[in-house]
Amino acid sequence: MTEDRKTHLDRRAVALLLMCAGLWGLGQVATKVALSEIAPLTQAALRSAGAALLLVGWMRWRGRAVWPGAGTWRGGILAGRLFAIEFGCIFVGLKYTTASRMVVFLYLAPFVVAAGMPFIARSERLDRWQALGLAAAFGGVVWAFAEGFVRPHAGDAQWLGDALGIAAAVLWGGTTLVVRGSALARAPAEAVLLYQLVVSALALAAAAFVLGESWPAQLSGRSLWPLAFQIVVISFASYLVWFWLMRHYPATRISVFTLLTPPAGLVAGVLLLGEPLTPRLVVALLAVCAGIALVNRAPRPLRRPTAAAS
Repeated sequence: MTEDRKTHLDRRAVALLLMCAGLWGLGQVATKVALSEIAPLTQAALRSAGAALLLVGWMRWRGRAVWPGAGTWRGGILAGRLFAIEFGCIFVGLKYTTASRMVVFLYLAPFVVAAGMPFIARSERLDRWQALGLAAAFGGVVWAFAEGFVRPHAGDAQWLGDALGIAAAVLWGGTTLVVRGSALARAPAEAVLLYQLVVSALALAAAAFVLGESWPAQLSGRSLWPLAFQIVVISFASYLVWFWLMRHYPATRISVFTLLTPPAGLVAGVLLLGEPLTPRLVVALLAVCAGIALVNRAPRPLRRPTAAAS
């Protein structure tokens, strides 16, 4: 018996999406803090590996098969590779830019999904308002990105961190499209997540070894607590919820709630890390939020002709 795919967001979906948005707003801050002691690719590999172990334990406790049936491995490996490169870009990028800038650039991902979904589901084609939303967000991000060349606040290499954030957003959107457009769309949410965590853990660990990243000489609570938060809350719990939502609700409707994550991340970076809040970044934030709102606006219902009076 197949599960029904809903055409709208119910209260449960709204509550889960609000929770994810708030937690993801803190994700870049936790990563930035842990970078003081743990190298970026090593940290990303530990995050994926730890979450994968938790997920396997949860699946066995629930009596579910750890690996899905045949036919999903191609999409799973591709999604895992994209996931690994995405997080490599994020973690390395945070060495050069601020957490608040990274979170704004990352949320170009919903626009990648909106632009790509018509090739997967014709019912999710863009209208002119959604196209306007894409243009608004792109313009805002370009405006903020140029700041890395004109007036960098995070160092001369800020542009590199910003560029890696944009690349991560494209990869995140691509991962979502792979999940929706492959056999993974019919696989259990936890199996989809496990593919990404296992493949990314192996790929990131290999990359860290090849690039000569060293294991931290000592670890303190300053890095261990943020790492634990990333593993347990972000990579395990919130992503499991996200992929479940992707399987049961329209992708473009879900993306509207990511509107809340950039402001949450921006505020967290400014308040917790003392990062600068520049006018260009605020403009980019507003443009991205407005763009997401336009991309996810409900279509205007068609008027039915009234029956002639008899």
